[in-house]
Amino acid sequence: MYHALYSSPVGMLRLVSDEKGLRQLWLPNEIEEKFCPAEWIEDGDFSINRQIRDCLDAYFAGEKRRFDNLPLAPVGTAFQQSVWKALLTIPYGTISHYSVIANALNNPKAVRAVGGAVGRNPISILIPCHRVLGKDLSLTGYSGGLPIKKALLDLEKISYRS
Repeated sequence: MYHALYSSPVGMLRLVSDEKGLRQLWLPNEIEEKFCPAEWIEDGDFSINRQIRDCLDAYFAGEKRRFDNLPLAPVGTAFQQSVWKALLTIPYGTISHYSVIANALNNPKAVRAVGGAVGRNPISILIPCHRVLGKDLSLTGYSGGLPIKKALLDLEKISYRS
């Protein structure tokens, strides 16, 4: 694995990738909680890390709005993968709800399981779980903390209830 730090408007992020793609994007609180194994190589010039860094630069500048063409390679169960793929279909500046995602997966009773998969998204921001809100537009949580979710929603000019 190759990892690199990225300084963003929401704090320091860590990119974790290999030849298959970006595996993880650690948010600031995760950087404090997790440690890189000794065998991981710190390399900001690794091609995928460079590509992701350029994409994040454009996103935080308000230019990059789609991430489905990036080499994203999160590791998870088949169900988690299907939820994360569904998250990639939520357009920039819009929201979705857990029930909408469950219905899109032809599994309307899986709302809680969808919530669990959203919460385990290893590539936050680029797999845009911050765009999932409660039906009343309330913030329903975010693995990186609500201040970061609010900042991302504000960047995309998405309305929400605090």
